[in-house]
Amino acid sequence: MSKASALAGPGKDCVLCPRLAAFIASHREANPDWHNGPVPAFGGGDSWLLIVGLAPGLKGANRTGRPFTGDGAGDLLYPTLVDFDLAEGTYDKRPDDGLKLKGVRITNAVRCVPPENKPTGLEARTCRPFLLDEMAALKNLKVLLALGKIAHDAILSTFDLRKTDYKFAHNAQHTLPNGLILADSYHCSRYNVNTGRLTPDMFADVFRGLV
Repeated sequence: MSKASALAGPGKDCVLCPRLAAFIASHREANPDWHNGPVPAFGGGDSWLLIVGLAPGLKGANRTGRPFTGDGAGDLLYPTLVDFDLAEGTYDKRPDDGLKLKGVRITNAVRCVPPENKPTGLEARTCRPFLLDEMAALKNLKVLLALGKIAHDAILSTFDLRKTDYKFAHNAQHTLPNGLILADSYHCSRYNVNTGRLTPDMFADVFRGLV
């Protein structure tokens, strides 16, 4: 597989997960102007940092076609990246806002939006090869940042590592056998921010430990 195809991810009409394909098809009918398909990663193939979420949000990335764009999570993620010189421009909740990432790539463990934001274990396993190929194609990759425990677990499963050996904790860092650093953060969702589980300064602390 070429580097370009490995970074491309699944095609727009991927039907490997029948439940997700049917869910997306229903939204294509209801919202024909939405992206409604597997959401491609955002960022260059020379990135050293890969930020991994769980799956696209229905009215966020599934609508806009760019990870964490158009929902509450992006409202914290992208300005934080700008603050740490990992992005330039202004985040305006749309894929054509001109925002550019610098050494950073953003992806999801599951590329298609799942009902109730909950992919099944089988769906996560089915999408896993795309994440594995993507990581292998990023030749400058040094750090994986998992947004939330489920993304953390998905990364470990991709490498066939035991979850008990690398316990999730906010602002934790783990050195994996392949030399990559797995860093953890609570998910930057609007719910976590509104409830105080994750504050902007707590999120910034994660990046202070990486740059």
